[in-house]
Amino acid sequence: MAIVINDEDCMGCETCVQLCPDVFEMNEAGDKAIVINADSDADCVDEAVDSCPGSAIAK
Repeated sequence: MAIVINDEDCMGCETCVQLCPDVFEMNEAGDKAIVINADSDADCVDEAVDSCPGSAIAK
């Protein structure tokens, strides 16, 4: 299952980027996270999902 971020719920806090930089990065404007490896099965993805204050990440 692919990892996705709901853009409307993303607060731009960068928590997912800090926890899992091989899967997430900030967009060009630097205000929202984007997924750069949607098919990753890295353990850090679950931590990023659980740590997202906006509950914006789904997999």
